Amino acid sequence: MQKRFDAVCKISDRQTTAAEPQGSKVLDFFAEDVFDIAKMAEHLPKSTYKKLMATINGMQPLDPSIADEVATAMKEWAVSRGATHYTHWFQPLTGGTAEKHDSFLDFSNGKAIFEFSGKMLTVGEPDASSFPSGGLRSTFEARGYTAWDPTSPAFIKHHANGATLCIPTIFCSYTGEVLDKKTPLLRSTQILKKALVRLMKCFGQPEEPVRVTLGVEQEYFLIDKKFYLQRPDLLQTGRTLYGAPPAKHQQLEDHYFGSIPSRILAFMTDVENALWSLGIPAKTRHNEVAPAQFELAPIYEDLNLAVDHNMVVMEVLRQVADRHGLVCLLHEKPFAGVNGSGKHNNWGIAYGKRNLLDPGSDPAENAIFLTVLTAVIHALDEHSDLLRTATSGLGNDHRLGANEAPPAIISMFVGAQLEEVINQLIKGTTASSRKNASLRIGIDALPPLNQDATDRNRTSPFAFTGNKFEFRAPGSSQSCAEANMILNTIVAEAMDGISDQMEKFSKADFNKSLQALLRQEIIAHQRVIFNGDGYTAQWIKEAKKRGLPNLSDTPQAIKPLLDKKNQALFERYGVLTKAELESRYEVFKEDYERRLDIEGKIALEIAKSLIRPVVIKEYMAINSTEDFHAIHVVKKEYGEALTDLNAAILEMEQALAANENLIKAMKALREAVDALEAITDDNVWPLPKYREMLFIS
Repeated sequence: MQKRFDAVCKISDRQTTAAEPQGSKVLDFFAEDVFDIAKMAEHLPKSTYKKLMATINGMQPLDPSIADEVATAMKEWAVSRGATHYTHWFQPLTGGTAEKHDSFLDFSNGKAIFEFSGKMLTVGEPDASSFPSGGLRSTFEARGYTAWDPTSPAFIKHHANGATLCIPTIFCSYTGEVLDKKTPLLRSTQILKKALVRLMKCFGQPEEPVRVTLGVEQEYFLIDKKFYLQRPDLLQTGRTLYGAPPAKHQQLEDHYFGSIPSRILAFMTDVENALWSLGIPAKTRHNEVAPAQFELAPIYEDLNLAVDHNMVVMEVLRQVADRHGLVCLLHEKPFAGVNGSGKHNNWGIAYGKRNLLDPGSDPAENAIFLTVLTAVIHALDEHSDLLRTATSGLGNDHRLGANEAPPAIISMFVGAQLEEVINQLIKGTTASSRKNASLRIGIDALPPLNQDATDRNRTSPFAFTGNKFEFRAPGSSQSCAEANMILNTIVAEAMDGISDQMEKFSKADFNKSLQALLRQEIIAHQRVIFNGDGYTAQWIKEAKKRGLPNLSDTPQAIKPLLDKKNQALFERYGVLTKAELESRYEVFKEDYERRLDIEGKIALEIAKSLIRPVVIKEYMAINSTEDFHAIHVVKKEYGEALTDLNAAILEMEQALAANENLIKAMKALREAVDALEAITDDNVWPLPKYREMLFIS
């Protein structure tokens, strides 16, 4: 075991160390491995660059005549950075990324050359049959296509002995069905921009560029690799299926924002260096609430790029952890009893230079802001079931509704100030809303702080946080593409519905008509607004009374994909067809069932082959021939615990055989094993314990 551990912990030659001075050097290597706009301008002819920028900025389709020139320039730049291969980097329905590497090597007149054509850049043909398609493709129908997404720049991934040029692409089948997460995301962004331009036209605003932005806060756990390799449950499922809670974990709240341990800081520094070289603007790093839990957050970017970057972030976290003798756990609930890990999805929209979710100094007079806010309220109320679908998954089922994770009931937090404005609209009054106050914190040496328009509500799945919406329900391992594709589409629908009405307003009665419309909309959809504690049993009752869906697990949460109303929405906007939505239902259902089956089987295997042999041996070693009361008590306690274990193993076997009640059986098995952990000799217990894994040294 130690030999294997030492081998996998070897640090590559490319690793930097925390001891190296950085400072302004960051600016020298930031985005050095990205074929970004600056490098396009440097390497491309001016006319080609101009045409490519028109495509990137959404003004016109890609001009096929420039593909060869772009490909040649991209290849020459990549080769200069050490690349020997290229790949079309895409995001299939597995929830991860995929890539097939081809070398630039070719032959011309019998001589070896490096070749990369426009066709190689723009179109690829990976095998589609082995990726999940939910019935859209049969096994014998292998052909699939990738197509270059020029709005997300190509980048280089370095490895021990070379480098690969990665070209972000979409992925579809031979007959055109969508087989990835990027294609519908791009479509939804386009329709949201169109809907927003239409809405702004109703206010007499000139057409300006629309930006949909995203900032993704990524939570994760780190544990020592030597413990990971001794935990078959972590290896197979990403989470611990067994483990008694330690006496101390997060109760003292001393880990959150605490001093970062030097070993972890070295890891974080290497992560940031790797991300910065890839043009990913990593900004924030800190200890999270649970021991061994941490967070990384970037600066906000355009939505599509931010989603791509988050997929790279997860890969870099895993790879750099490996070089430091650590393992990065991205599972939503790797340890029971402490905080799980989420992915806070901070979504915003801008029109020209104006952030449309910034209420300004007096939100009561900000008609555009209130209209956009009303559209989001409408969208969330009408389609909260779909947003819950975007957060479905076996791992997230363990996380939602506990330890600072939001509940599965989707609601919106708006804060006291906006709630007052909303109440004024409902009542039809025009009283001035309270303005931002100056908040002094009782120390004269500190300057006054501006009080935000809203507090934060950590129990809210969807919260307005001053100038954006924070969707806190997505899980740490999940792609952000699904949630934002849905969010874009439902907000576009709500904006179009409002525009339908506003386009009928007369100029003379515009303000009066708008106020009446917003009042009508908010009255119809205010049930989704909830500023209280989402963890209470009372909220569950209240949500049911309001008619809000409580889709508590994945089998329930994915059913909205089959709802005719939802299917009509996506078909109407051309984001996904009915068949594609139904295929996603099948993919998510199958993924859930397979993961649950794997968890059940490895839980049973560990209990039978690791736990039971040890505890039987310990039980037999207890010398009950000695006439000591304590020995009899211990043997009786141990025997009863062993009996419970055998009963739980039998229940687990029956559940797997029948393929039902797996979660219930796993819970019973865990309780039996964890009870034995508490009374078994620490020196013989076969699994690393929570108190060992959660405190990194």
